[in-house]
Amino acid sequence: MKKNFPSPELPFAYRDQPLSGNIINGLGETNKRAATQIFHGSGARELEWSKLELFFGLINPFKVSWLNLVNRWMLRDADGRIAKSKRKITSHADITAEIKDLALSFGAGSVGTSPMIKEALYKGGEINYANAIVILYPMDSDEMQHVTTARAGTETMRAYMEISRTAIELSKKIRAMGWRARAYCEGADLLHIPLAINAGLGQLGKHGSLICREFGSSMRIATILTDLPLDHDKPIDIAVDDLCIGCRRCTIDCPVDAISDEKHMVRGDDKWYVDFDKCVPYFTEAVGCGICIEVCPWSKPDRGFSLSEKLLKKREKNKLKELK
Repeated sequence: MKKNFPSPELPFAYRDQPLSGNIINGLGETNKRAATQIFHGSGARELEWSKLELFFGLINPFKVSWLNLVNRWMLRDADGRIAKSKRKITSHADITAEIKDLALSFGAGSVGTSPMIKEALYKGGEINYANAIVILYPMDSDEMQHVTTARAGTETMRAYMEISRTAIELSKKIRAMGWRARAYCEGADLLHIPLAINAGLGQLGKHGSLICREFGSSMRIATILTDLPLDHDKPIDIAVDDLCIGCRRCTIDCPVDAISDEKHMVRGDDKWYVDFDKCVPYFTEAVGCGICIEVCPWSKPDRGFSLSEKLLKKREKNKLKELK
């Protein structure tokens, strides 16, 4: 039985009020099902909250909107012709290492590989590629201290452009080898976070974003789907929950109280969840917001590795105490 949620407060009037994003997302549902895309798409199909998406684009500062348009223009090369001669792959390990080196040389901050999984598909999507290459690109910490302003919005779009360029160049290299490859970047009709987690790049944080050791959540994600045979990385435990369960930094600092201190049942999974109806309207008015990821302790530069190590050691110490 679906819960009743109040209509979201939006920064403009709808003639026909959209369905609550929490209902669309499956908050409170115990049965597993695919996610439904609501907001931020490629434009390939009409989304439930597409009017808010249009409003977001119209009210953004000029430079942010311009960079967004340039980035979308770049993405015309996300897919393309494939070389007729297919490179023979004799070692999955060697080609995986080569691809990762290429990604890093093109500007990626971190890279991992995963088989394509159904959890990364929106409703109606199909698995058309065997593998996923997930890349992360860090944002400038100093610029992102100005979240909710044009300055941070500009940095966010710069990071999107850089990661798009990297993903597109990598997909071109793979297609030049004779293998199918398509880059999915900003506004992609694909769920990046499940793939990033499966590729060993991090874990889901309380604020609903990926947390990695290198950059916390102050980064952008892109994915290249391909049939190139690859070895796969494994999910990792960096002790994100160990901190998130007790930390209240993002819940306190969220200006619209969209972040909960408890996990929720969402489409059959108990997970961290951000109230969509509270978050997205403010996100739209505040140049993409980003407060939660910048106040997160994981996002402080050069802190993630030591923080993870400290939390994992504390966990083991507590386990030993329990055994005594």
